[in-house]
Amino acid sequence: MSGDTAVVIPAANEAERIATTVKAASALPGVDLVVVVDDGSRDLTGKAARAAGARVVRHSRNRGKAAAMESGAEAVRLLDGDDAAPRHLLFLDADLGATAAAAAPLVEPVRAGVADMTIAVFATRVKLGGHGLVVRLSREGIRRATGLELAQPLNGQRCLTRAAFEAARPLAHGFGVETALTIDLVRKGFRVEQVEVEMAHRATGTDWRAQLHRATQLRDVARALATRDPVVVQNLNKLHPNR
Repeated sequence: MSGDTAVVIPAANEAERIATTVKAASALPGVDLVVVVDDGSRDLTGKAARAAGARVVRHSRNRGKAAAMESGAEAVRLLDGDDAAPRHLLFLDADLGATAAAAAPLVEPVRAGVADMTIAVFATRVKLGGHGLVVRLSREGIRRATGLELAQPLNGQRCLTRAAFEAARPLAHGFGVETALTIDLVRKGFRVEQVEVEMAHRATGTDWRAQLHRATQLRDVARALATRDPVVVQNLNKLHPNR
């Protein structure tokens, strides 16, 4: 199959897993370009990604997931040029490792023209350290804003047409990007599908770093919703009264 899809991988301090993720993504049908955005890593993430065959874009400081997605998509646009048909954009997280090889079903509905964006639903759930507050907030916000019920609203494994991606710009800040991306595209009439895949993240812990990460997620999702459905944010205590 000739290449029609580019993989974009935002990555921060993922030197241990990025090479495996890149190699697995590179082998996907129709993928002829993998772009890793090294988002201010303090380790050798960029070097490992380049050695594995990826094109690497580096941020000199950590700018967050949304900025990394935009940088990666812009790199793909420049490599596509003005005359070629734009590639579909398959966004994958850096810590997927070998399970990135199971991402092909995400591309198929977009390639077939029956969806403008697909969202992964992991068939096997890894036990996470959080209490689900951020997921519930995102799910409820998307449901209220669009009527769409998502199993895993924060899942970052998504395939989009270039037109859909451009329609969603500028992306919401940081970890609010997935929630806002879904709401904005559905409201603009783009077709969104959920696709079950056999993929998995590295499990998150319960130490202070993991708790800080979840607090940042909560802040970013709340900010994204505040400009789209403020009522959800006002009712945050109802979703989790003991927070």
